[in-house]
Amino acid sequence: MTEAQLRAAVEREMPGVRADLERLVRIPGVAFDGFDHSHVVRSAEAVAELLRGCGLDTRIVSSGGQPAVIGRKPAPDGAPTVLLYAHHDVQPVGDRSLWESEPFEPVERDGRLYGRGAADDKAGVMAHIAALRAFGDDLPVGVALFIEGEEEYGSDSLERLLAEHRDEIAADVIVIADSVNWDIGVPALTTSLRGIINCFVAVRTLEHPVHSGMYGGVVPDALTTLAKLLATLHDDAGDVAVAGLAGRTGAEVDYPADRLRAEAGLAEGVSFIGTGRLTDRIWTKPALAVLGIDAPTTAEAPNALVPAAKAKLSLRLAPGDDATTAYAALVAHLEKHAPWGAQVAVTLEHDGQPCVIDTTGPMYDAARAAFQAAWDGTAPVEVGIGGSIPFIATFQEMFPGAAILVTGVEDPDSRAHGPNESLHLGEFARVCLAETLLLAEVARAGRTAG
Repeated sequence: MTEAQLRAAVEREMPGVRADLERLVRIPGVAFDGFDHSHVVRSAEAVAELLRGCGLDTRIVSSGGQPAVIGRKPAPDGAPTVLLYAHHDVQPVGDRSLWESEPFEPVERDGRLYGRGAADDKAGVMAHIAALRAFGDDLPVGVALFIEGEEEYGSDSLERLLAEHRDEIAADVIVIADSVNWDIGVPALTTSLRGIINCFVAVRTLEHPVHSGMYGGVVPDALTTLAKLLATLHDDAGDVAVAGLAGRTGAEVDYPADRLRAEAGLAEGVSFIGTGRLTDRIWTKPALAVLGIDAPTTAEAPNALVPAAKAKLSLRLAPGDDATTAYAALVAHLEKHAPWGAQVAVTLEHDGQPCVIDTTGPMYDAARAAFQAAWDGTAPVEVGIGGSIPFIATFQEMFPGAAILVTGVEDPDSRAHGPNESLHLGEFARVCLAETLLLAEVARAGRTAG
């Protein structure tokens, strides 16, 4: 099929693709503990139906976690096979009062489709489906689709699934549709991602609560102690002060400060933290945040010294660092800086390795050509991502010969994980066209290499 024919095919399929995207958004498939996981099962079943509709040999699989969907269609003689990854589970909604419309009822406003998962990552699922539908029976490559069901919850069973189904998903090229484009009208290829360590730090200073007047001034309370300990994690400039963590320079991309302020929603008068280029700070240097604290609420707090308190920390690791050694460094820092001899206990919740992607070679050239065509001559920008997709490192280890392409379905205003998540529908159409053209370009590159 010519480029013009593929463009026409994608345009023809987009109404149905959008309708099926909205159908997926209506399924509240949250894999977190405490949620109704029957919806995750229903989401997997809906995805499996979509894959079967594209003529793929499809089944739902699990390995002690939430259900994933695998579909496969063999390659024509001499053609490469492409693994297409996305995930069908979504983040919890959070505070519903912050949403301008029902999270699981897709609504279009100003050219954007609002709803939890509309961008992250059900748009990724449907970008794959759009490309398959555009080709119909003329698919020029083999495909394996792996649609995960617990990515937002940490992908706990993913390595087992990949190992158990390795032969079914083996491929020459891996396309992971779960990242972000640089801007509206400017595509991106992701070249690095930070790793992650989520852990809990608990401090204890007393065996039980005591009167704040009778003992205050001599006995440290756990909340003050915890606050003092957490304050040691950054220096005065806001850089992470944990010794032993790696850092590196980022991609040569200019990120205007006013744009970053607007996209982050930084409150008036609040300054950035850290030192160095903005892209280094958000892509290739470590970052550490306090995600939550267990303590009495202000409404219920008595005049008593709190004996114990706990915080949840999230440490993002620079590409090139190692999660095991970084966690050991964080634990050592917290234990060393325990104020006033307080008891400190650190517990790991989960971790994931960072990764660096080498974007040289014919398959990356094919991706650039496809993206530039889909965005009417605008070449893709190579970017780092401050977030984490730890399983990419797993893919790199399991399939060392495969070219890994991390592509964007979101834009800077998608607000993935937050209230009012949305998908820019115009950009989504380009994403679908780009993936369609990518498969055609990969087929051509494979024939040339052969």
